[in-house]
Amino acid sequence: MEIKRIAVIGAGLMGTGIAYQAARFGIEVNLNDIKQEFITNGMNKIKSMVKTGVDKGKIDLKAAKSIVDGIKPVLDVAEAVKDVDMVVEAIFENMEVKKELFKKIDAAARPDTILASNTSSLSISEMASVTSRPEKFIGTHFFSPVPAMKLVEVVVGDKSSDETIETAIAFSKKLDKTPVKVKDSPGFIVNRILIPVLTEAVKILQEGLASAEDIDTAMSLGANFPAGPLQLADFVGLDIARATAETLERGFGACYAPPKLLVEKVDKGELGMKSGKGFYEYK
Repeated sequence: MEIKRIAVIGAGLMGTGIAYQAARFGIEVNLNDIKQEFITNGMNKIKSMVKTGVDKGKIDLKAAKSIVDGIKPVLDVAEAVKDVDMVVEAIFENMEVKKELFKKIDAAARPDTILASNTSSLSISEMASVTSRPEKFIGTHFFSPVPAMKLVEVVVGDKSSDETIETAIAFSKKLDKTPVKVKDSPGFIVNRILIPVLTEAVKILQEGLASAEDIDTAMSLGANFPAGPLQLADFVGLDIARATAETLERGFGACYAPPKLLVEKVDKGELGMKSGKGFYEYK
């Protein structure tokens, strides 16, 4: 099946990025969230992305209009998914909330519609189990910022069909992304490797062995990281880093547990760039 029309559920950072990228490559998008203000904010983010593209000469005015016109804000989730080829869920990382959402989506979507989750670490097979179409369920894990990051992890559930896998790979390529295929497992590829690096950096800081600046400098210059692990954690969001570490802990044991300092920062609302303070302060 060629994907011509999608619904993106969740108008936050990831959802708006996916919607923008899809519309940029000629795919019609229904953008949904639980409140109109969230959708409005999401559409404003998309318009800002479009303006940046125009200002940088990467998008002409005709393409800019086509992108904005190609994204339809839809408040009712059943209405958003009822006549699309694919649904991409991009809400926050909570398994029970995602499963309840997919029950609603499954009941409202066409029988041939593919259901996909942008989860960064949670089980695709578990989400698929609450639907009537586990063979049409797949993971499409985009990375932030979506327009700039080239990777999509195509996460194969226990019952994902070959046709669904091939369609998800083709969809990723249509959005000018490079897909990699991985079997369903906590953290998939990138976060299973990356999160332990981030948490070890937090442990070094927590133990007072080095400053945040020196930890990041060491990994930037010594391991050729484009950004230090603590800077990256701030960018990703310390809440997301903690939740992903907890997912890895449940899957692989206590050695993956989030460090005390990371837990404390999240509990205090110090989430990184999005809150203005994490391991660094932002103005």
